[in-house]
Amino acid sequence: MIAFICILFTVLVYYLSKKIYSRIKYAFLSPLLVAPCVLSSMLVGFHIDYSDYDSGGRWLSNLLQPAVVGFAVPLYKFRKVMKKYAKIITISMTTGVSVALISSGIFSHIVKLNDHYLLSLLPRSITTPIAMAVSVDIGGMPTMTAIFVIVTGITGLILGPMIIRYLHIKEKLAKGLLLGMGAHGAGTSKALEFGSEEGAAASLAMVLAAIFTLVFAPILTPLILL
Repeated sequence: MIAFICILFTVLVYYLSKKIYSRIKYAFLSPLLVAPCVLSSMLVGFHIDYSDYDSGGRWLSNLLQPAVVGFAVPLYKFRKVMKKYAKIITISMTTGVSVALISSGIFSHIVKLNDHYLLSLLPRSITTPIAMAVSVDIGGMPTMTAIFVIVTGITGLILGPMIIRYLHIKEKLAKGLLLGMGAHGAGTSKALEFGSEEGAAASLAMVLAAIFTLVFAPILTPLILL
């Protein structure tokens, strides 16, 4: 019974927070931030054990796995864009993924995180379902990885538009790649607010970043752990 209530409440909280954000475009009202805060408060306030919540919540998490298949759609839909700007996109994504992985490693060493947290932090810059899969593959904790992904997405959602304005970035492809690489799903949603072309580029960047991370993470992880 508790599991069912938790699922229902989770969906309701996300739905309502999304409705509010659609009317008030304020970064701190993003469903990625509001929903976890409300749900965490619920667990603490009603003294619900996380394992009880997760018995229902994991069904929602499992839905992320088949959702990965949907990432093939942007690759097919924007294949002409990929072909036209193949060199720019490849260099951008390779650089972005490398910087994301290496900066995560440097940050982890600076604050002296143990290896489990370090490995959980490495795939923070890609979309949640693939980030969790990469985390498992390299020895991290997928639950912690999901949290790091959300934090990264919210941070990118706030800083991305500021960087675009400050650097006077006008090119639509550049805006989309920046937001898609820097804030994955949250960045893609923000890019769509700029325009359909920016949203398409961000969607493409999000998918390619995930693919490149799948390739680079196992290679760079042993070096980062040194």
